Amino acid sequence: MARAINRLSARTVQTLTEPGRHADGDGLYLVVDEGGGKRWAYLFRLAGKRREMGLGPLRSVSLAQARDLAGRARALAAQGIDPVEARQAAVPCPAPAAVPKVVTFAEIADAFMDDRAGEWRNAKHRQQWRNTLTTYAANLWSMPVLDIGTPEVLAALRPIWREKPETASRVRGRIERILDAAKVEGHREGENPARWRGHLEHTLPKAAKLSRGHHAALPYRDVPAFVVALRSRVADSARALELIILTAARSGEVRGMRASEVDLEAAVWTVPAERMKGGRPHRVPLSRPALALLAPRVATVGPDDLLFANSRGGMLSDMVFEALFRRAKIEDITTHGFRSSFRDWAGDETDFAREVIEAALAHLVGDDVELAYRRGDALEKRRQLMDRWASFVAAENGAESRKASRSQ
Repeated sequence: MARAINRLSARTVQTLTEPGRHADGDGLYLVVDEGGGKRWAYLFRLAGKRREMGLGPLRSVSLAQARDLAGRARALAAQGIDPVEARQAAVPCPAPAAVPKVVTFAEIADAFMDDRAGEWRNAKHRQQWRNTLTTYAANLWSMPVLDIGTPEVLAALRPIWREKPETASRVRGRIERILDAAKVEGHREGENPARWRGHLEHTLPKAAKLSRGHHAALPYRDVPAFVVALRSRVADSARALELIILTAARSGEVRGMRASEVDLEAAVWTVPAERMKGGRPHRVPLSRPALALLAPRVATVGPDDLLFANSRGGMLSDMVFEALFRRAKIEDITTHGFRSSFRDWAGDETDFAREVIEAALAHLVGDDVELAYRRGDALEKRRQLMDRWASFVAAENGAESRKASRSQ
């Protein structure tokens, strides 16, 4: 009966921790030392004596390369030549003089991100790429790119595919692009194991069939009372969150806000393109409560200074808002969710056109042709909408505010 060969997989050799020899077959072993180090060894017999030939550490020699080196050594032993002595004496041997450099997924990913730095809006986008890959594809990060197959890709995606479908979809696409780049550069062959069409779509459920989950939001009827409680706090984080609510802006847009972006006379805040999700500048009409909040800050800082800063003068972390929610003893709420609160209020309590409401959220509505002809941003219509919203959230009695909103 023939002995089993190729028993190990690329994932197995990365995850094995038990000390000892682990057979791949035909004399090739992965040796795990007591200290956790891993190396390859080829065991053979010559002239009745058992010999061992080291093939290099796992960090430098991939599974595929170890099999190739073992095969070459096996061919020499079959001819009665000791492969260890042949290597030491530099006798011409089928094996290459030097083990080829092992290129890891991390190396390809870093090169890929460096090459595309000019295409991305800002350094934050590159950081998002790196963070998602090191967090959710950690099992691939240090692997030889040659050894990554479908099992390794699935091991990265399955834990987040149902819980974080949008993130998982982005991670899959990023893995696919990096593996494609590796193939173009000659570091791997064959089909891309992260490909969706005709491959992973047969294993993973389609994103549309997953429960995507919206950002947890406070019901809009509860927002006025929350704002009243928020105004009792003097911290910069409380004022930043209040402005997020008043403007229906994203967290990062407010946390990165600088004095030069605010025109108090025109009552307009212009968010630069690099801080907008859509990569386009966005004008935000400022209601009276928003102006009252911003005016003293703009007057006391330089034009390039942050209007909301931490104790070291840097940008606030998004986590400071989580602390405010905990102090208010409110669960199942997110900062981003206030945009949903605003959207629900505008749809339920006002007659403003959908296009105006979506424009207030910096969303584009319509096909490419329609958008090409729509040059304005409906600023004055949005100003009326945001004034109504500010009146609603600033009211201590939500019911009275809703009644006033309907009567206008």
